[in-house]
Amino acid sequence: MTMYGRSFGFDPGALCLELLPTGGAERYPQFESLHGPADLRAWAAESRLGPGLEVTVDEAELSAAYALRRALWQLAEARVDGAGALPPEPLAVVDATAAAAPPLTPRLLPDGTRGWVEGGTGSELLSTVARDAIDLFTGPYADRIRVCGAENCALIFADTSRAGRRRWCSMERCGNRNKVRSHRAARGA
Repeated sequence: MTMYGRSFGFDPGALCLELLPTGGAERYPQFESLHGPADLRAWAAESRLGPGLEVTVDEAELSAAYALRRALWQLAEARVDGAGALPPEPLAVVDATAAAAPPLTPRLLPDGTRGWVEGGTGSELLSTVARDAIDLFTGPYADRIRVCGAENCALIFADTSRAGRRRWCSMERCGNRNKVRSHRAARGA
């Protein structure tokens, strides 16, 4: 992931959460990276779905991606805030997106890796992302959706660590910064 011109490793723990750092017109317009259909295709190819994924995306599917991303932000933030029931409007968006098209079709490649059946669409991509969100919000990590512990970082992740004590979006970025601050504070005291 690249933020403020610097790259760092960030694994949000779920495909659906990978869509969040692409921006958001309402709250994170400075990070918007989905300016056109080609950007959504590029995001898909760089996501955990893996290399070799090629989908066709049109403007309507890009608009649907914006709506899905907004809904995922709302659901993730509700979970982080400890809301009991998830808000109904974003739930409806996720459910409708999951039902709008079949998911992308995986295939087994000769080298034993996963590939994708050619001809996937943006709607199938978004259905795959929405179904991943349903799995995340109903699965074993539903109560482990967290926001980075750094005061100036809003990245959201699912803590899939065995111990369940992950605090940072990335040890390489925010975790290391916290260690340096703590070390300097200890040396200064």
